[in-house]
Parts: sequence; C-alpha cells; structure tokens
Amino acid sequence: DRIEGVFAVCETEDMSVINIPTAEIPFEVKEGNVLIFQNGKYIIDEKCEADRRAKIFALQDSIFDE
Repeated sequence: DRIEGVFAVCETEDMSVINIPTAEIPFEVKEGNVLIFQNGKYIIDEKCEADRRAKIFALQDSIFDE
C-alpha cells in the first residue's frame, strides 16, 4: 500500500493491514507492488502484478468502450 517511516504498510489478501519493516522488503519496492513471503524473505511477485494490471485495463476498456 505505502511506506511510512521504517514500515511498509501492506494490505493482505483478506484486506487486513500489516506493517513490515522496510529492512525486510526488496530495496526497489514501490507503492502497488505485490509482495509474497517465500523461502524466508519477501519478494516482488511480478506475475501477480501483471495479471492485476491486465484485469484493470480490461475493466477500463469495458467501461470506456461502451
């Protein structure tokens, strides 16, 4: 969701919010990235992000092409 001080404020799949220390997330993380916890560390899930973008663009197209 966003960075606040030394924490990344993240929304989980069940819509709850957790704070993750920024020291535990990838340096290049930015607002809107999807993080997954894998092998003891957080990584950016680029596939999930691409899928979400495609769904958003398809929704926009369906709204504005009418």
